[in-house]
Amino acid sequence: MKKLFAVTALSFALAACSAQESADEMPLGDPGYEEVLMAQLLDAQPGDVITIPEGKFPITRSLSLTVDGVTIRGAGMDKSILSFKGQVSGAEGLLVTASDFTIEGLAIEDTIGDALKISEGNNITIRGVRTEWTDGYKTENGAYGIYPVQTTNVLMEDNVAIGASDAGIYVGQSANVIVRRNRAEWNVAGIEIENTVDADVYENVATNNTGGILVFNMPNLPQLGERTRVFNNRVVDNNTENFGHEGTPVASVPAGSGIVITSNDKVEVFDNEIRNNQTANIIISSVFSTNYSGLSAQPNYDPYPEGIYIYGNTLEGGGDSPDGLDLKALKTMMFGINGSFPDVLWDGFVNPDKVVNGKLPVDQRICIEDSSVGIINVDGPNEFANPNTEDADHRCTLPKLPGVKLENADA
Repeated sequence: MKKLFAVTALSFALAACSAQESADEMPLGDPGYEEVLMAQLLDAQPGDVITIPEGKFPITRSLSLTVDGVTIRGAGMDKSILSFKGQVSGAEGLLVTASDFTIEGLAIEDTIGDALKISEGNNITIRGVRTEWTDGYKTENGAYGIYPVQTTNVLMEDNVAIGASDAGIYVGQSANVIVRRNRAEWNVAGIEIENTVDADVYENVATNNTGGILVFNMPNLPQLGERTRVFNNRVVDNNTENFGHEGTPVASVPAGSGIVITSNDKVEVFDNEIRNNQTANIIISSVFSTNYSGLSAQPNYDPYPEGIYIYGNTLEGGGDSPDGLDLKALKTMMFGINGSFPDVLWDGFVNPDKVVNGKLPVDQRICIEDSSVGIINVDGPNEFANPNTEDADHRCTLPKLPGVKLENADA
């Protein structure tokens, strides 16, 4: 079977770029600060505020925090910088396994593995944090920039993630999540919501990634995700070559992907600016179109994307130079050398057990409210044999999802 996801070899943005230029010029500070910080993390008590001073401090080993109710606060993402360029041990930059945790106003650079990982916590705030690999995007960079997993009540706001070889800003197997006003650039996946229940993703900028914003359900994980709203984001020019590690899920993402929904249900995409993503501005697929489809034998796993509602977006350009020989050939065959795919590209897989009289029930469909937004069904089940742009079954509406409300006071 041919794979749809076949890989081939702003004022806010300007301010962040300016901040990074200043950070690059900053000399390294006292190497002895590493021991001070490690001791503060080890001795922390609930209610403590650990202050990261201004400066760029060399860190050689992973940092960890296991105490609830702690805040780590720097002077700003361009002023308080933890540089792991000389890291010799550890799998992450900072690993937190605690609840009621806030981190804000600092940068974590050039870690061997993930920059900031937060696991199994409740009431998590990540604000004004920059994670970056400063030598540019490459496969050798750490996988994740900002990485809460198995968490609840999560607020991620005003962060910057650059250069991750998997996802810059990632939330996995979590619930009750708000991701807002972040910038993700030069990552494989800019922002990724994976196996997460109830997430609002809004007012973010995703640009120059391989894929801008991803909403995935992966097999063989203890939790399946649903109910994600993606709105008021700017998702433009996500055309960077895929530099992810071979065999990883994001290695399936075609360069030129704006918003990608894979095997996830009840997803709303509305009021976004989505432009010039060269494979397609919006891609909707099942797990069968990926390089990890062989993992999908989990009994309760639903491989089909269902209940997808797209409306009110500003869509422009894109679809003119898709990644992968199969998609390039298909685009040329259907739309000509100078043509382009419609804004929504769908692999065409549906659950045969839910089809009634040849159609899915409305609540299981991809619904596109705006008549000017086209869709192509590439007919993945039949290896692209009978692609079509018929859209009558997609001119429908769905009940709108409620907004996410966090329990923690910071929201």
